[in-house]
Amino acid sequence: MRVIQTKIGDHLIRIVSKSGSIYKMLQNFYVFEDDENQTVDLIIKIKDGYGVPFQDYEVEITKKNNRVIYSRADYLIDVDSEYKSATISVYDDFALKHALTNLYSSFIVHHNWGLLIHSSCVLEHGKAHLFAGHSGAGKSTAAKLSYPRHLLSDEASLVKITSNEVSVFNSPFRSELDAGPFKGNVELASIQILFQALQNKRVRLEKSDGLLHLMDKVFFWPQSQDEVKTIMKLMTQLVKQVPAYELHFQKNNTFWELIS
Repeated sequence: MRVIQTKIGDHLIRIVSKSGSIYKMLQNFYVFEDDENQTVDLIIKIKDGYGVPFQDYEVEITKKNNRVIYSRADYLIDVDSEYKSATISVYDDFALKHALTNLYSSFIVHHNWGLLIHSSCVLEHGKAHLFAGHSGAGKSTAAKLSYPRHLLSDEASLVKITSNEVSVFNSPFRSELDAGPFKGNVELASIQILFQALQNKRVRLEKSDGLLHLMDKVFFWPQSQDEVKTIMKLMTQLVKQVPAYELHFQKNNTFWELIS
C-alpha cells in the first residue's frame, strides 16, 4: 500500500492504492509524499480491475446510506455525502482520468468552490484567458497556437469562483498537452467561445448569452436539485465578473492580437 498527496486547486488530497500502475496514471498531477500529520480535504482510495472497457459517457447516480455512487461501465465512485472520503474502482487509465474528473467536479460544486469547464486556458501577462466551444471548435488548436504562452489547461479548466473574484489554477485534467510547473492561481480576464473562420473577429457577448454558451461546457453530474442551484449560481457569478466573447479565428496565432 502506498500513500501520496496531491494538490488540486486549493485542496490537499490523499491518494491510497496498492497498484503501482495507478501512480503512472497520475503523471499530470503534482504529487508529493504523504504527511500523515497534515489535514487533507479529501481521501481517495483507488482500486483497479473493475468493470469493462469504455462503452459510453453515461453515468448513473444513486444515493444510499449517506453515500453517493457514480457508476459507469469502466468505473465506480463511492463517496460519502460530505465528500470527505471516496473509493474509486477503475478498469484502466482512461477510466481513472474520467473518474477523478467526475469526483473532483462534484467535490468543488458540493463545497460551492468553483467549476471544471470543458475548455483550454492560457496565461498571458499574468492573467488567464479561457477558450471554450462545441466539440471540434478548436480548444486544443487554440492551446497549441498559443505557444510559448503558458498553458493552464487543454481540456478541463479549473475555475475558482467567489463573489469578489474569478481565478484559474493549473489543471491536471489533461488531454494531449502536459502540465507545466506553474503553481497558484491567476485572475481570469476573459472567456472566448470559439468558432473557426477565415478572418479573425472578436464580439462581446451579453451576460445572458455567455451563460447560455457555457451551460453545456461544465463538467458536472448533479445528484440533487441543490447541486443544480449551486452550479447555476456559480455560472451566474462567473459571467457577471468575467467578459465573454465570440472569437472567430484563423488557424494561426494572430487571434491573440484581439485579446492581448
